Amino acid sequence: MTQVREAIRGQIAKGTYKPGDRLPSESRLTQEFGVSRTVVREAVAALQSERLLEPRQGAGVFVLEPSAGDGIAFRNLDMARVSSLIEMLELRTAVEGDAAGLAAQRRSPAQEEKIIEAFDALRALSRAGQPTAEADFRFHLAIADASNNPRFPEFLRLIGPAIIPRRAISNEAASPEYSAVLDREHEDILVAIQNDDEEAARTAMRQHLKNAQSRYRQFLRDARRTER
Repeated sequence: MTQVREAIRGQIAKGTYKPGDRLPSESRLTQEFGVSRTVVREAVAALQSERLLEPRQGAGVFVLEPSAGDGIAFRNLDMARVSSLIEMLELRTAVEGDAAGLAAQRRSPAQEEKIIEAFDALRALSRAGQPTAEADFRFHLAIADASNNPRFPEFLRLIGPAIIPRRAISNEAASPEYSAVLDREHEDILVAIQNDDEEAARTAMRQHLKNAQSRYRQFLRDARRTER
């Protein structure tokens, strides 16, 4: 995803695509870069979060006029590097724990239903062995929305689906055992929110993200041993 995102960013910077231009269709981009539709969607979503692209209903995705200061935050992140993944997970632990706690207190029935739907979709993809990064992002975003503090979802949208670093450990991501662990962690968060338990929701979210940090740190250690 990172390579596709940077390639499109480079085309915009060089003027291949100018402000107001419509980006090629998803199918054309998959052919151009030789990647799956999921990779293209994640790359485009990341550039949307940086305000370089804008989707328009029924018309496609368009290049935006650059604005001073837009997209500066997190620009130096390389989500293909495990160290960057861990940095972002540490930040998410601080932010999303409170978002989950607030969601347990403040959610509306419609917002709760959206969280449940996102969880069900995520679990279905996981059990089918399908890519789950976008569904995972939607689950976390639904919880942030349910905090009813617009800054929480704003934060997640700023950095986009790239915050779900599933691709970094392809072997583990393909493991049913790994998927089952993630399903349980996500369900713990959902149940705590449904039970109106602010502290349990905060704890479940923080534990989920701290577990992710541990998993990626172990991956980094294993990679170093392999290089020796």
